[in-house]
Amino acid sequence: MTTMTEVPVKQVGLRERKKARTRAAIRQHALRLFRQQGYDATTIEQIADAAEVSPATFFRYFPTKEDVVLQDDFDIVTLAALEAQPAELSPIAAFRAAAAMARRQMTPEELGRFTETTQLTLAVPEIRARALDELIRTTDQIATAIAARTGRTSDDFAVRNMAGAIIGVIMTATMPWHAESTTDIDAMFDQIDASLAHLEAGLPL
Repeated sequence: MTTMTEVPVKQVGLRERKKARTRAAIRQHALRLFRQQGYDATTIEQIADAAEVSPATFFRYFPTKEDVVLQDDFDIVTLAALEAQPAELSPIAAFRAAAAMARRQMTPEELGRFTETTQLTLAVPEIRARALDELIRTTDQIATAIAARTGRTSDDFAVRNMAGAIIGVIMTATMPWHAESTTDIDAMFDQIDASLAHLEAGLPL
């Protein structure tokens, strides 16, 4: 079974695998420290020491402490899965299939980590504020992937509009602003799929 630390349909070199292991170790120790002593009480120096890297190395992988929570491998795997979707699928249908494929590849440990980071994002104001920058970065990545599928450029208005719509419906499905919001990961992925299906259908009312 392919895990989120393995990118499907692409072979990665030794250097990239080493970087992935270092990145994963930093996140693993950061989340452990957050659980043990709280997010605010945990410093970057403590995380780096636990992961046996320097603070400078930490910043090469994560620009801020918030990014340890916000940046995960799910986006990487989803975008790789998107590249593998049949060309005849529309961009939204392809993204929906890619998200489902990425979800199936998640191990129980990865699901638990995803749950934990989701709860931290909802609970810590600093992380939620930083999430806007992460949304912009993710939108750029989705726009690049859509452009590659459609033969357009990533700054094409229609391409960026579609990328923004995908991000928008996912946010609506996952953020805690309606009665059906949940931190149960299986239910959350069901909501994400339902939101993408609604978008694919043209957002009918």
